[in-house]
Amino acid sequence: MPRASLSADAVVDVALGLVDAQGPAGLTLSAVACLAGVATPSLYKHVRNLAELRDLLSARIMNEMADEIGVAVIGRSADEAIRAFMTAWRTYALHHPHRYAALLHSPEPRTAEAGERLITILFATLRAYGLEDSAAVHAARCLRATAHGFVSLETGGGFALPEALDESYALLTHMVVTGLHAPRTDR
Repeated sequence: MPRASLSADAVVDVALGLVDAQGPAGLTLSAVACLAGVATPSLYKHVRNLAELRDLLSARIMNEMADEIGVAVIGRSADEAIRAFMTAWRTYALHHPHRYAALLHSPEPRTAEAGERLITILFATLRAYGLEDSAAVHAARCLRATAHGFVSLETGGGFALPEALDESYALLTHMVVTGLHAPRTDR
């Protein structure tokens, strides 16, 4: 019988704490079981394997991001919404660097719903620019790649020059906003 207090959600809670403390490399079923106070085989009553735990963990992280980004952009539109989106994305990654590093960026079935929430928020921020359908998809990909690229380099220690990263990110955000206003000339 599974422990009364142990569930798939509780296992993910323990895994989040482990990732926060040790980074994604520390995530093993035996480490989670040890922290949960159970034998490793007991986890299999709640998660099939480490891959499923990573999927569940990633879905939780993506939902956290969607919650925070959604709060940041609500009531804002156009440039203000894009700035809020970019700021909230970076803020989440800086406050939770190990969680962000553990995030799976491929559309796995368990992360699809959480990812859809995030994309819906992003599409809503792009409506003010008249971007819909294919144009909105392309713009959303560019925004996601831009925010993810910067914060991945930043949290990974990839920026060694002395200039302030806040200023670099503000410039990047300005470039994104400016680009959303510029007509495409490559078609």
